[in-house]
Formats: sequence, C-alpha cells, structure tokens
Amino acid sequence: MNIATKSQPVEYYRVAQAYRTVRKGGQSAGVDKQSMEGFERNLNGNLYKLWNRLSSGSYMPPPVREHEIPKTAGQMRKLGIPTITDRIAQRVVKDYMEPKLERVFHSSSYGYRPHKNAHQALRACTENSRRYSWVIDLDIKGFFDNLDHELLLQAVRHHFKESWVLLYVGRWLKAPQVGKGGVSRMRTQGTPQGGVISPLLANLFLHYALDEWLRIHYAGIKFERYADDCVLHCNSQLEAVRLLAKLKERLGSLGLALQESKTKIVYCKCTGRGEGYPEVSFTFLGHYFRPYKSRNRSGRNFLSFGPEIGKSASKRIIAELRRMQIHKRTWMSVEQLAQELNPKLQGWISYYRTYGGNKFKYILHQLNIRLLKWVRWRHKLKNSVGKVIDKMLAYYGANPKLFAHWKMGIKPIRV
Repeated sequence: MNIATKSQPVEYYRVAQAYRTVRKGGQSAGVDKQSMEGFERNLNGNLYKLWNRLSSGSYMPPPVREHEIPKTAGQMRKLGIPTITDRIAQRVVKDYMEPKLERVFHSSSYGYRPHKNAHQALRACTENSRRYSWVIDLDIKGFFDNLDHELLLQAVRHHFKESWVLLYVGRWLKAPQVGKGGVSRMRTQGTPQGGVISPLLANLFLHYALDEWLRIHYAGIKFERYADDCVLHCNSQLEAVRLLAKLKERLGSLGLALQESKTKIVYCKCTGRGEGYPEVSFTFLGHYFRPYKSRNRSGRNFLSFGPEIGKSASKRIIAELRRMQIHKRTWMSVEQLAQELNPKLQGWISYYRTYGGNKFKYILHQLNIRLLKWVRWRHKLKNSVGKVIDKMLAYYGANPKLFAHWKMGIKPIRV
C-alpha cells in the first residue's frame, strides 16, 4: 500500500513492517487485554489507524501493564508490557533510530543489538579474563528504574533532529504503569523493561554514561557490556580500585548508583598468577567465571580460568524440571513427551552448551534420570531396574535424536 505521509514523516510501510516483526515476538496482551489474534481480526483497519495517528503526531501511548517475574534470591523483576498496538508503534520508531545509533555504539556493547549476542560477550570476557589478572564485576542498582529522562533525551537530540522521534520517545518515557489492582503509577524516571524501544534507549544512555567515558578517559581498559551488565578488565589491583572509585563518581553524577553487595573486584587466578586475594570468581550473563583444573596437550595439569553455567541458572533449570513432573506424564507417548520438552531443552542447550561446562552436562544427565523414572511409571516397571534401562535403550536405539540433549551426545544411560 502506497500511502502519502502526513505532518510527521512516518511512512505506512514502516508500520506494516513493524507489525510483521512484532508478530514474531511475545504475544502477551497489555492493559487493553487485546491479543495478537484480536488485533488481526481487523488488521488493515488497525494498522491504518495506527499509521494515521503516528503520522499526524496524535498518537498517545497507553499505560503499560506491570508484570513480575522471579529473579535470583527470591526477588522479583518488574516488567512493563505494552499493548500490541503500542508494541508496533515502538517498533516503528526503534527501526528508524537503530541503524543510525549502530554506527556510533561501541564494539564492546553486546546487548540487544543486531549481529551481537551473549555468546560473543562471553567469549570476549573469557579471553580478556585470561589476558588481564583483575576484573571489576559491575552491578548498577535498578538501572532501568532510575534512568534519568532528561539526560536520555539530550542523547536522543544529539543524534536525531526529527521532531516526531523526540515527541514519541518523550511520551513513552512518561507513559504510566498499571500494577496489581489497576493502580496507575506515573513515571518521572526510568524506562520499563519489556518495552520494545527500552533496550535501545538503555544502550544509548549507557553509551555516553559508560562506554564513551571509558574510551575517552581509560582507553586501555577492556570491557564487555550487555545492557546494564558489565565486566571491566584491569592489569593490577590498584588500577581496579582506582577505576572502581571513579566509576562510582561517574554514575553518581548521572543519578545512578552501584549495587554494593554485587559489585566487586575479582582476581582471575590461574597458573602463573600467584597473588592471594579472597574474590576469585564472578557471574556474567548466567555464567560463573572461576579457576578450574585443566590439562594441556602434553598431559600436564594446570589451573585455568573461565566460565561454566552459573549457580542460579542451574537451580532455575533444575527447579523447572522438578515443576514439570516429567515422570507423571504417563499418558504421553515418548514422541509426545519429546515434543513437549524439546523447545525448552533446545533453548537451554543453545545458550549454555558452549560455555556451560561439566555442570550443564550434569543437569542434562539429571534429566535422563527423570526420563528413566517416566519409563518406569509409564510401563509399570517399578521393581525391575534392568527392564527400565532396556526400554530406555530401545527408545534411544529407535531414534537417538529424539530428545534435544540426546542429539548433542548426552546418552540416556551414563556409562
């Protein structure tokens, strides 16, 4: 559809393209409780109405729906879920802004960027931890909730002169959040996690708050940043102590603070590094970096430093397996059980296989034990361990790629 633009240069094709992208993502409804299916019942009309409002400057974002998800240590993270229509609108503006900002973002920023991912950040962190002896494990306290609106808008204005970009970014920042019981809360700072445009705005803020500041004042410091999760590498303890003090000052001047209980200096202990220091491990992107025993090609043992699946991630996966009660799904065939489990399994494997280490393989072996229990219950073999194993091996022999973890070499019987 070729539709001429109105007072704001928002072309219709951008709205249609944004809809197609949003459709592939999360389907959760916002405060209006409209599902994607409901939106599509009058697809052309809804897209035209949204384009008409965006292009006239009259689009007003509705409130976002507050939704809580569990964090580590029993805490909860608050997400802000926009409506389907608002998700599309945010995508329109994000798609316009992102290509220009990508040209200025730092190569060590990996979060929520095209052609960047967590595995790249983990690989860089592993290499730098082996190259540099000291790490600052940085944790910004409530970053998404405390982000300064005016400072962010200054950064947006620096790159975009288009009034409609500034108009809508400003409106999304101020859009209220509706919590439990329908209570609406106005926002004077922060940007809701869960919004389509929020990760881009967060990256823009931290580009100037941290990345550019480091490049200008500490050009020799290597770092990896994934949204607000950041690790910095130093040559000495003294350098790390001094840099951490300056980081506190820098973030404090921007209305942010470090989470003292989670921010720490770490010694990347390995062979050839003999200094004594109490902190020798840190967690980054769900992976636990620590010293571990290894063996070189000559068969000689040495102490290396690198990642494995983190403790909290391990607990979360095991808790999920326990919650699923696989052994009680006796009404399912083995093929149906695999179809049920594989999407979740494949997600875990895709993320943790590369750097998960032996602990991740141990979790997958635990899954096999649960599958053996399913065999015992389904085929009523409670008093015959040998027959349970034989039946499981028969399933494996018939289709060794049936389950996603079998496909990667985690056989059903550990030998």
